[in-house]
Amino acid sequence: MELPPVYPILDTEALENLGLPLLDAAEALVEGGARILQIRHKNQWTREAFHLATELASFCRAAGVPLIVNDRADIALMLGAGVHLGQDDLPPADARRILGGSPVIGYSTHNEAQLLASASEPIHYVALGPIFQTGSKANPDPIVGLAELERLRPLTGSPLVAIGGITLDKAIQVWRAGANSIALIGDLFKTPSKSAVRARAEAWLKQSTDAANGGATIALVP
Repeated sequence: MELPPVYPILDTEALENLGLPLLDAAEALVEGGARILQIRHKNQWTREAFHLATELASFCRAAGVPLIVNDRADIALMLGAGVHLGQDDLPPADARRILGGSPVIGYSTHNEAQLLASASEPIHYVALGPIFQTGSKANPDPIVGLAELERLRPLTGSPLVAIGGITLDKAIQVWRAGANSIALIGDLFKTPSKSAVRARAEAWLKQSTDAANGGATIALVP
């Protein structure tokens, strides 16, 4: 598996507020070139929510696109997906015991101490943020910023995903500061139109080819 430079996140609450069905959003992103997707569901995992996630997992398998579940290793196991964990979620070592040796585990960090501590965890990639001010969290951590991203990047050997308030016009700066990949929610979903989401994904993928990393994919390491 490889970690592409653009990492779309399907936030179910944001999509519901926009009026864009989960599967429609996923289809638009993959048609636009997305090579990984994360489902972020912060509300209760009802029967309907799990049904929609199962449809998404089937779509991702058919498209050959890895699916990552935010927070929940148990849901990831049932969907045959990877998991992305935050600082308050199940520790990565415990998630690894649930998932087994091969599924992808990503891990969020927000400062130097957390980034250094992530080196001892059984993860495939580390996320750092918020890089800029973000509206996707009710109580976001302190802003990291580009200068701190660049300073902290050499402290981990894991592929690094930058997240938080990143827009298309700032993307190249973020890649050049050391991020291997950029996680996105708000900048992808501006209208409920599938064609608009697809076009936005295409614009992000095009921008990645102009970045300092040349748009190259970064191999995930255990």
